[in-house]
Parts: sequence; structure tokens; C-alpha cells
Amino acid sequence: MAKKSGKKRKDKISDDVYEAELFRLQSELVKVQLWAKETGARVVVIFEGRDAAGKGGTIKRISEYLSPRVVRIAALPTPTEREKTQWYYQRYVAHLPAAGEVVLFDRSWYNRAGVEHVMGFCTPQEYSRFMRQTPIFEQMLIEDGILLRKYWFSVSDHEQLKRFRSRLNDPVRQWKLSPMDTASLSRWEDYSKAKDEMLVHTDVPSSPWFIVESDIKKHARLNMISHLLSTIPYTDVPREEVVLPDRPAASNGYERPPRELSTYVPDHVAALMGDPEKHL
Repeated sequence: MAKKSGKKRKDKISDDVYEAELFRLQSELVKVQLWAKETGARVVVIFEGRDAAGKGGTIKRISEYLSPRVVRIAALPTPTEREKTQWYYQRYVAHLPAAGEVVLFDRSWYNRAGVEHVMGFCTPQEYSRFMRQTPIFEQMLIEDGILLRKYWFSVSDHEQLKRFRSRLNDPVRQWKLSPMDTASLSRWEDYSKAKDEMLVHTDVPSSPWFIVESDIKKHARLNMISHLLSTIPYTDVPREEVVLPDRPAASNGYERPPRELSTYVPDHVAALMGDPEKHL
């Protein structure tokens, strides 16, 4: 009898407990944002892993209540012909944080260790050079004061296939299925070997990889965010109390122009509620 792939599935956290804990962690992330702005800290968080492993969903929960001016998401497209002639790390360096910023890399320079290597988009020499240079490159970032955190989202072959199938007929998620995604199904072992080789060369004490088991998305999100918070030396930043002023009693003669002079968006909601005349 063939063995079943993957590990024994854990019991899922209840929705109520998940939502409460997620909000608590998101509240702590707000503190990290304020701390980074106050201290000038620079934080880089790398999200890597197999396709459909849950990286994007975790990034969304991290950034949900944070300012995009402080916490930026870097999800770079395929390099242009010009970028292909640059120093490999160059286009990623352009997205590194300045003082008081946090950058979340939705995939990163580790594309070379994964998809580029497996799909033959880089030469063996370029791949070998990447493995040799990356620990040095990351050490330079760390020595310059950047807080670098690297997370690998690990999903089983069974769960990945299940998630791919769920996207096939989903009108809001079909775009997530690309030729690279479908090719990964037939190259599971190749990607596994590539990941193992990547860890051998780049999982170093000064810049370790943290593995996130992500067969259960909600568990992965809570585990990853909780761990990230535990590795950042943030503190509460005192804030001045915000007091809303009273609205002036007098209007000083101001009169709002007639509604007829402006073009309003049609009331789509009225149509949904059974009032088509108001919609028109």
C-alpha cells in the first residue's frame, strides 16, 4: 500500500480564537511601525516558499492596518532585458528600506536559487555565484544595521494541489495560476532539491532561515507573525493624546452649492436593495 504524503493534519484553531489572536498580533505590529519611525530602524522580511504556500495571505494580514508609507511590499515582476544585464542584486537593493521603514519582500533575490535554477532561467555559473555571494551580500546588509528576517513557507504536495484546484474556477483567484505554478506540480522533487541546496548555503547563524509549516493557513499566519515580533527589539513609543476640536457653531455664512451642480456616483446599493428607480 502506498504511503500517504504529508504529515498528520492538526486540529484547526477556531475562527473566534484566530480572529482575536490575529488582531492582538496586528496591534503589536502597529507598535513595531511606530518604533521603526521613532528609532529609524530598517527592517527587511523575506517571504519565500512553494507556490500557493500562503505567503501572500500572511503579508496581507501583516500590512492590513499599517501605513504603506512605512511598511512597503516589494513584489518584483520578471526582470526587464536591461535589468538582466545588471548586477543580480541591483534591482532588489533599490527596494531596501531607508530609516524608519519596513519592507516585506514577496519573493526576493532567492528567485535565483528556486525558479530560475529549476526552470533553467540562469546559467550554472550564475547559480553557483549566487550561492557563494548571497551570505556575503546579506552580511553586508546586517552589518549596515538592517534587521533581516527570512521565512520559508512549507506546504505539502497534497495541500498545494488542493489549493491549485480551488483556484481553477474562482473568478477572483484564477490570476494566481500561472504557467510557472502549474509547472511546479511536475517538478516537485526538483524544487525540493533546490530548497535543500539553498538552505545548505544560505542558512547561516547571522542570517538564518525560519521554516513556517503552512498546510493550515491560519496557523501559519499566527505562527509567523508571532515569531517575527519575538525577533524585533521594539518598544512602546509614547504618543501625544489626540483631542478632536469642537466643530464651530457658526457657519460664517457658508452655503453648500446645490447638489444638481455635481455629478454623483449612481446608487448601486439601492438597486441591490430593490429600488431600481433610485439607482437610475
